Amino acid sequence: MAEIEREAMEYDVVIVGAGPAGLSAAIRLKQLDADLNVVVLEKGSEVGAHILSGAVLDPCGLDALIPDWKEKGAPLNVPVREDNFYMLGEAGQIRVPNFPMPPLMNNHGNYIVSMGNVCRWMAEQAEELGVEVFPGMACSELVYGENGEVKGVVAGEFGLSEDGTPGPGYEPGMELHGKYVFLSEGVRGSLAKEVIAKYDLSAGKEPQKFGIGMKEIWEIDPAKHREGTVTHTMGWPLGSNAGGGSFIYHLENNQVYVGFVVHLNYKNPHLFPYMEFQRFKHHPMVEELLEGGKRVAYGARAISEGGYQSMPKMVAPGVALLGCSVGMVNVPRIKGNHNAMLSGKAAAEAAFEAIKAERAGDELTAYEAEVREGAIGQDLKKVRNVKPLWSKYGLVASLVGGGFDMWTNSLFGLSLMGTLGHGKSDADATEKVDKHKPIDYPKPDGKISFDRLTNVSFSMTNHEESQPAHLRLQDPTIPTRVNLPEYDEPAQRYCPAGVYEIVREEGSDPRFVINFQNCVHCKTCDIKDPSKNITWVTPQGGDGPNYPNM
Repeated sequence: MAEIEREAMEYDVVIVGAGPAGLSAAIRLKQLDADLNVVVLEKGSEVGAHILSGAVLDPCGLDALIPDWKEKGAPLNVPVREDNFYMLGEAGQIRVPNFPMPPLMNNHGNYIVSMGNVCRWMAEQAEELGVEVFPGMACSELVYGENGEVKGVVAGEFGLSEDGTPGPGYEPGMELHGKYVFLSEGVRGSLAKEVIAKYDLSAGKEPQKFGIGMKEIWEIDPAKHREGTVTHTMGWPLGSNAGGGSFIYHLENNQVYVGFVVHLNYKNPHLFPYMEFQRFKHHPMVEELLEGGKRVAYGARAISEGGYQSMPKMVAPGVALLGCSVGMVNVPRIKGNHNAMLSGKAAAEAAFEAIKAERAGDELTAYEAEVREGAIGQDLKKVRNVKPLWSKYGLVASLVGGGFDMWTNSLFGLSLMGTLGHGKSDADATEKVDKHKPIDYPKPDGKISFDRLTNVSFSMTNHEESQPAHLRLQDPTIPTRVNLPEYDEPAQRYCPAGVYEIVREEGSDPRFVINFQNCVHCKTCDIKDPSKNITWVTPQGGDGPNYPNM
């Protein structure tokens, strides 16, 4: 579509994504120089609409960015009061005591939050400083300069027909140019993926690893509510089928966040992450908590889990990758929002110095150095071996070996294991169907557990159906020609929103159907497809989930 003429607007810094990283960068830029022209482009219908996180927030990122956040009314209202960790069996649980845990695992001083609401508040702070924040503006393309540098993005293209050609109400969007472009799209963003491939930023790094996180908000019986209580579990129902675990966070208003994470390096293509989540809620400890309550929201999101050794190079000419576009989640702590904020602050400071020196379109090497050597790198380096130990040797080895490694890192700043590798990508980890037995999942009861499509309706997801599908197949024959016979087409199961299905009609071959209207933008398909055949690209602005308090 290069022949389309678009108007262009010039900025000092163009930021893609109004999550914690992008908004932190915008705020810090304006703190450093009120005259800088900064724009934040958000594909969700409003800031926070596409934000899904646990979340227990370590406020260190906010402390560094806005030290008086409490006085300014930041929505951090529920301090963690109690920390529980359980190993589950099918019928019971064992409490793991807190004392052998490394100090970094302590949640004292952290807050149970809705990151969607934190981002809404941060956007208000940014706008008060003069940042332009535009929700409903999906960035569909990168704009490159004469020397191969990233010089901007195309945003706000609307009205494409199903075949990708301009429809009757077509709007071509605008080019927004910047001296620097920050990509803070979250996990597996389409523009960040393009930049990583174009500039070979993952060369020499371990493959990025991922999990799929699913979350429901429940209103429960006030008698069972324990505001400020944080509970994590491991073990049942996943067992040896997959790594992962759960979180249960008691926030205010008798509400509880109930979440479940499945690591996407599982081998058995029959595994159904969503149904593992629904089965988990029938554990006696969890079912007793939820009984008599009601689910009020649902959503899902991929999580970057590769950590320190999987972070790609973060800068290329004119562009920097922030937060989860790099992968800054501390896996054992299940926390990344604080690092996302610190990365935005660091990128802003590097861009400010560069612009002050009248530079533009080059590599912000000072940003990368700060991330790797500063607080973020130190946070991630201590826990770098937990995930590979879990992947290779299982849960017990991860708890014992990973715990020991975190202690030696915390006390002496060294690891006797060095830095372990991750091995295969999550897509390559999927094994052929003939090596595994099907898994029998109980039918949801409609009270504690729910079918996928019913739950997706609680994500308030909507897509304009006349637009091109934003889930692209490189080869449309692969799902039925390769994935179905060899893997029983796992897209039917790994998608937490029921987007993909195999339709069998009498007298005709099986068909692969993509119900893109259901998509909650989790990106699991882009990560886990064993043939690496599915590419997630952004739909038009404002489409997708509309999360209220995730």
